[in-house]
Amino acid sequence: QVQLMESGGGLVQPGGSLRLSCAASGSIFSINVMGWYRRAPGKQRELVATISSGITTYYIDSVKGRFTISRDNAKNTMYLQMTSLKPEDTGVYSCNAHIQSFAGGNFIGYWGQGTQVTVSS
Repeated sequence: QVQLMESGGGLVQPGGSLRLSCAASGSIFSINVMGWYRRAPGKQRELVATISSGITTYYIDSVKGRFTISRDNAKNTMYLQMTSLKPEDTGVYSCNAHIQSFAGGNFIGYWGQGTQVTVSS
C-alpha cells in the first residue's frame, strides 16, 4: 500500500506565505510525476503545479511567480512554497503522485486527503 499525506495548510492573510508538504510512504520503488491540485469552494478541482522526476516543473498562469514546487526524492516528499497569497488561492490542496511499487510494475496514481488553505483578512 501507498499513502500520501499533506501538511502545512492553514489560515493566512492576503500577501502571506505558506509551505505545503506531501510525504509518500509505503511500498515505493520509484515516483514519476508529482503534482498539486486545489478545489476552491463551489468549483471543480484544478491543477496547480507539477514536477517530474527530472525536476521539470509546470505551473498554471495564476500562480506563476508566486508558487514554487519542489521535491526531495530521498525523502519521497514534495513541497509547494506559496507566497503573495490571494483570497482566490483559498481551497483544499491535494497532492497526486504516480508511483511504481516494485521494479517493472505499473505506475499508479495516488491522492492525498488534502489540506485546507484559507487566505483571508
